[in-house]
Amino acid sequence: MKYKNLAEMFFSKREEFPDKIAYSFKEDGNWKELTFKEVVDKAEKISAGLASLGIEAGDKVAIISGNRYEWALIDYATEALGAMLAPIYPSLLPEQALYIMDDSEAKVLFAENEIQEEKIDEIRAKAQTVKNYFVIDRNVKVLESWRTLDKLIEMGTEFLAKQPTYVTDTIKTVETDLPATLIYTSGTTGEPKGAILTHRNFLFDVEDSLSVIDIYSEDVFLSFLPLSHVLERMAGHYLSCYRGCTVIYAESVDTVAENMSEVKPTIMVSVPRLYEKIYGRVLESVEAGSPAKRKIFYWALNIGKTYVNKIMKKQPIGRGLEFKRKIAYKLVFGKLYEKVGGRLRFFISGGAPLSAEIAEFFGAAGMRILEGYGLTETSPVISVNLYDNFKFGTVGPVLPNVEVKIAEDGEILTRGDHVMKGYFKKEAETNEVIDSDGWFHTGDIGHIDEDGMLKITDRKKNIIVTAGGKNIAPQPIENKFTTSKFIDQAVMIGDKRKFCSAVVVPSVEGCVSWAEEKGLKYTTYEELIALPETYELIQNEINALSGNLARYETIKKFIFAKEPFSIDSGELTPSLKVKRNVVEKNYKSEIDAMYAN
Repeated sequence: MKYKNLAEMFFSKREEFPDKIAYSFKEDGNWKELTFKEVVDKAEKISAGLASLGIEAGDKVAIISGNRYEWALIDYATEALGAMLAPIYPSLLPEQALYIMDDSEAKVLFAENEIQEEKIDEIRAKAQTVKNYFVIDRNVKVLESWRTLDKLIEMGTEFLAKQPTYVTDTIKTVETDLPATLIYTSGTTGEPKGAILTHRNFLFDVEDSLSVIDIYSEDVFLSFLPLSHVLERMAGHYLSCYRGCTVIYAESVDTVAENMSEVKPTIMVSVPRLYEKIYGRVLESVEAGSPAKRKIFYWALNIGKTYVNKIMKKQPIGRGLEFKRKIAYKLVFGKLYEKVGGRLRFFISGGAPLSAEIAEFFGAAGMRILEGYGLTETSPVISVNLYDNFKFGTVGPVLPNVEVKIAEDGEILTRGDHVMKGYFKKEAETNEVIDSDGWFHTGDIGHIDEDGMLKITDRKKNIIVTAGGKNIAPQPIENKFTTSKFIDQAVMIGDKRKFCSAVVVPSVEGCVSWAEEKGLKYTTYEELIALPETYELIQNEINALSGNLARYETIKKFIFAKEPFSIDSGELTPSLKVKRNVVEKNYKSEIDAMYAN
């Protein structure tokens, strides 16, 4: 490995790229920039400040914050001492945050702003191990027993005045196999578990990924996927730093589209939800246009699909197709490309399955999505589609130095330096997922196809076994439904039932536009989904998208969700995975009613 630990990797950029822009962010309406020298200097002071509090190797530091450059610096500052960062999703409730604070045995906590400060202050008296509390934002009300990040930096500056080489000397003592972080699985069932990931885990996964994906120091990442999520932590944080890229932090999830056109990223990491929304909005815009515009769009889309599929299959592209592709780009796809900044080289997708149709759509438009696969426990990348070796509907070839095998029951097993050390203080749970031969049991069902691509069927625990004994993987079917511009989310029901049903969240934007066009009268969301015409619309969409399904896989009945699934309702994890058990519990009476007759 090129670096001994992650802190060494980051601190090396002070000499390698001192004047290069490391991070950019919006403040008071303007984009601000910080060089690698500026941010490494600041991280060194934060690290020294933590050292002045007695933080040392093996200690834990918690952070509850959205994406910002200070998050990155606190991470590297903690790792420089051989300590571990325990991220807490800012969307978590006070008691959920307290669980991670106590379970991780954190000694210091950083809160992003006044909102998070007040949230943590509610449960501070119950906290068993945290003794020092800091708020990151400036110019906020600092509660009693709290201090600011600026104050910690002052403490660090004083510490370094007496021991100027303390942090850089300590970095040299941080061994590669020392734990770097505790990442708590958001858990669709049960309580969260803290996965212990080492410096080796991340550095191995970064280097193995970079051996097959071309990323350059000139690349610009737009970061909006939470840094608490292992995918952004590895790709938009460590991997980008390894190459010396610039990371720009989006203002919020809601401003991603606006920020893309402003900062013109070359690479962006996201979960499929963003791509689904872009896809849905494009189709909605097309359908609202004139017949001539629709005809041109779908002509261009067909040309783009033919073109990208030939690339995928490594078939020659004739001059005629090349010419038509240029026309299609000029008439249609060029405008879409400009909306994402006009410099994008590729998207990276992970965290959940991406519909093959959506991947093909973006590929047809000239914007490749490199969909990968992995878990928190695998640092996370196991496999990824490559720019010159990809296949829609798969998660690409396995990384060169990662081992994968398929168990007799179809479960994907993996082994290598990317696999976590274990779950913190949970030996039994660790032994359940890592066997005596070092194979990590992913809990996912899949296979490696004839082209050497890994294809995921579904989570093992999600497999539906109907009353008739038929096995159904719901995720691919749900993904198919969400390609409809009228369907936002869907959860398939049918385990131990005579037929399959679903809980459907309709697309408000799509259905509102359709209802207005039809002249339907309603005033609220509840009234919209209560209209028989709306039910018929969704039923027709489900039928149209079920053409290739076996009879036992088709949806016979469905109900509308009362509101979109959300983190607040408990139906989504912080990483936006659906908690099926919670959805089924919340709609138990309505689901039972569908099967009553």
